[in-house]
Amino acid sequence: MDVRQVIVEPVISEKSYALMAEGRYTFRVNDRAHKTQIRAAIEEIFGVSVAEVRTSRVHSKPKRRGQHSGRTRGWKKAIVQLAPGETIELFEGAATE
Repeated sequence: MDVRQVIVEPVISEKSYALMAEGRYTFRVNDRAHKTQIRAAIEEIFGVSVAEVRTSRVHSKPKRRGQHSGRTRGWKKAIVQLAPGETIELFEGAATE
Protein backbone atom coordinates (compact mmCIF):
# COMPACT_ATOMS: atom_id res chain seq x y z
CA MET A 1 0.00 0.00 0.00
CA ASP A 2 1.32 3.45 -0.96
CA VAL A 3 1.93 5.92 1.90
CA ARG A 4 -0.54 8.38 0.35
CA GLN A 5 -3.24 5.68 0.51
CA VAL A 6 -2.57 4.92 4.19
CA ILE A 7 -3.36 8.42 5.52
CA VAL A 8 -6.81 9.54 4.33
CA GLU A 9 -7.15 12.92 6.11
CA PRO A 10 -6.42 14.68 9.40
CA VAL A 11 -9.19 14.70 12.00
CA ILE A 12 -10.13 18.25 13.00
CA SER A 13 -12.08 18.39 16.27
CA GLU A 14 -11.86 19.97 19.72
CA LYS A 15 -10.43 16.78 21.16
CA SER A 16 -7.77 16.52 18.45
CA TYR A 17 -6.70 20.14 19.09
CA ALA A 18 -6.44 19.41 22.83
CA LEU A 19 -4.20 16.40 22.07
CA MET A 20 -1.91 18.57 19.90
CA ALA A 21 -0.64 20.30 23.04
CA GLU A 22 0.73 16.90 24.13
CA GLY A 23 2.32 16.21 20.73
CA ARG A 24 -0.42 13.80 19.58
CA TYR A 25 -1.99 14.12 16.14
CA THR A 26 -5.16 12.41 14.93
CA PHE A 27 -5.64 11.02 11.42
CA ARG A 28 -8.30 9.11 9.54
CA VAL A 29 -6.51 6.12 8.02
CA ASN A 30 -7.26 3.31 5.59
CA ASP A 31 -9.28 0.52 7.20
CA ARG A 32 -6.69 -2.09 6.19
CA ALA A 33 -3.60 -0.15 7.38
CA HIS A 34 -1.74 -1.42 10.44
CA LYS A 35 0.42 0.46 12.94
CA THR A 36 3.76 -0.07 11.21
CA GLN A 37 2.35 1.20 7.90
CA ILE A 38 0.86 4.25 9.65
CA ARG A 39 4.18 5.00 11.38
CA ALA A 40 6.12 4.74 8.11
CA ALA A 41 3.60 6.92 6.26
CA ILE A 42 3.67 9.72 8.87
CA GLU A 43 7.47 9.68 9.02
CA GLU A 44 7.77 9.82 5.21
CA ILE A 45 5.07 12.42 4.53
CA PHE A 46 5.83 14.88 7.35
CA GLY A 47 9.52 14.15 8.02
CA VAL A 48 9.11 13.57 11.77
CA SER A 49 9.92 10.67 14.07
CA VAL A 50 6.98 8.81 15.59
CA ALA A 51 7.16 7.52 19.16
CA GLU A 52 3.83 5.67 19.38
CA VAL A 53 0.76 4.85 17.27
CA ARG A 54 -2.66 4.01 18.70
CA THR A 55 -5.53 2.91 16.48
CA SER A 56 -9.26 2.52 17.03
CA ARG A 57 -12.36 1.73 15.02
CA VAL A 58 -15.05 4.41 14.86
CA HIS A 59 -18.32 2.53 14.57
CA SER A 60 -21.19 3.60 12.33
CA LYS A 61 -24.15 5.48 13.75
CA PRO A 62 -27.82 4.94 12.89
CA LYS A 63 -29.39 7.84 10.98
CA ARG A 64 -32.96 8.56 9.88
CA ARG A 65 -34.32 10.79 7.15
CA GLY A 66 -38.10 10.58 7.42
CA GLN A 67 -39.18 6.99 6.91
CA HIS A 68 -35.83 5.92 5.53
CA SER A 69 -33.25 4.66 7.95
CA GLY A 70 -29.62 3.75 7.43
CA ARG A 71 -26.19 3.99 8.94
CA THR A 72 -23.13 6.18 8.49
CA ARG A 73 -19.86 4.57 7.44
CA GLY A 74 -17.48 3.18 10.02
CA TRP A 75 -13.82 4.22 9.78
CA LYS A 76 -10.42 3.75 11.40
CA LYS A 77 -8.67 6.44 13.44
CA ALA A 78 -5.00 6.68 14.40
CA ILE A 79 -3.58 8.86 17.17
CA VAL A 80 0.13 9.40 16.56
CA GLN A 81 2.50 10.46 19.37
CA LEU A 82 5.57 12.25 18.03
CA ALA A 83 9.02 12.25 19.59
CA PRO A 84 9.61 15.08 22.11
CA GLY A 85 10.26 18.44 20.45
CA GLU A 86 8.75 17.46 17.08
CA THR A 87 5.65 19.07 15.54
CA ILE A 88 3.70 18.93 12.31
CA GLU A 89 3.45 22.44 10.84
CA LEU A 90 0.25 21.63 8.94
CA PHE A 91 -1.64 21.52 12.23
CA GLU A 92 0.24 24.18 14.16
CA GLY A 93 -0.87 26.99 11.82
CA ALA A 94 -4.54 26.04 12.21
CA ALA A 95 -4.36 25.57 15.97
CA THR A 96 -3.02 29.06 16.64
CA GLU A 97 -5.70 30.90 14.66
